[in-house]
Amino acid sequence: MQKKTLFIWMIGLSLLLSACSQVSQSSKAEEKKTIGLLVTDSGLGDNSFSDSALQGLERARDELGVFFNYKEPLTGNYVGYLEDLVKEGHDLIVGLGFESQEAVEEMAKKYPDQKFLLIDAVSSQPNVTSLTFKEDEGSYLIGLIAGMRTESNHVGFIGGMDIPVVKNFEKGFKEGVQNANPDATISVDYIGDFDNDDKAAELAEKQIADGADHIFPVAGYAGVGALKESQKQGVYSFGVDSDQYFLAEESIVTSMMKRIDVALFDIAKQLKESSFEQGKHIQLGLKEEAVGLAPIRIIKLTNPQRDTLEEAMKKGGNE
Repeated sequence: MQKKTLFIWMIGLSLLLSACSQVSQSSKAEEKKTIGLLVTDSGLGDNSFSDSALQGLERARDELGVFFNYKEPLTGNYVGYLEDLVKEGHDLIVGLGFESQEAVEEMAKKYPDQKFLLIDAVSSQPNVTSLTFKEDEGSYLIGLIAGMRTESNHVGFIGGMDIPVVKNFEKGFKEGVQNANPDATISVDYIGDFDNDDKAAELAEKQIADGADHIFPVAGYAGVGALKESQKQGVYSFGVDSDQYFLAEESIVTSMMKRIDVALFDIAKQLKESSFEQGKHIQLGLKEEAVGLAPIRIIKLTNPQRDTLEEAMKKGGNE
């Protein structure tokens, strides 16, 4: 009898442990977080904005166990792709770039319980968190370098579209150039989109023909055309968003890093830790290490120039 009782007791204990294990595994499964990402209409492979966002989520997957899926709105159907992500059941859906704002807000109204993150634009929807960068602080540093190093007293800025976020880049760049070299001429041209690399190359060629010896394109994929043209013409240039040095290694002095990868990793961490706050506006700049410079290559700053740059970085760019 004792053996039988012991046997029954052990079976009961085994079933109890099994049930606890299943509950534990179920809880762990419930704790897994996922993010849906809508990249820009240039898609992945832009060596800039979209690629940086993907890198941040890849790091979150590898280090935090936060999984993700992404959509490329190459046909421009932002609403359709966002709705697909909603239906996949992600804890957070990210709209990358100002172009996605209208679609994000439409979906936020349709799905009020869904959390959204809008990058590079500001929304008033209660379930949309807005994340913007202080681009002017980083582009100010690029302007300082261009202003200090120009030999022709003429530099150029090439924007993608004439929109607030790109105008903020232009503003910081101009201030940096003017503070370093009040006598410098600054040419400014806009492509009209973020995809036309041929048009960007034409504008760079025009600016260089007018005397510009440092070119700063802020134009997503299109900017690659300006970088390559700068190298072809034998002048200096600057990358943007990510370290673009490998695109034109004889021309690119440094790149203004807009650390979307860092920002998205931090958001993923907040999501995992249940500390993510929806509906607020997050602004990130030099102090948060969300903007800054890639390594300076192919030129060597003098000690006074280096001191000027480091002082600006400590103060927060153009503050």
